[in-house]
Amino acid sequence: MKNLTKTIAAIALATASFTTLAATQVQSAPAHSQSIGVISAQAGTDLSGLKSELANQAQARGASAYRIIFTSGDGDNHTYGTAELYK
Repeated sequence: MKNLTKTIAAIALATASFTTLAATQVQSAPAHSQSIGVISAQAGTDLSGLKSELANQAQARGASAYRIIFTSGDGDNHTYGTAELYK
């Protein structure tokens, strides 16, 4: 009986849906946070694709927030951006 309870608990934990907290875009450095680096990304022509790519990179690096500090386009269907990460 004890093993059955442990097995059921293990299955429940293994199949539970854990939500990950996405990094939040901010306009200025969050109070009481520490800069943990800078990332760069390239996307298609729209700014939303660039923001999405920067958000994905920020989350992958464990940032709780990111601030876009530079964006540019080259006129050839590419946008570029840089963001500072915070934890």
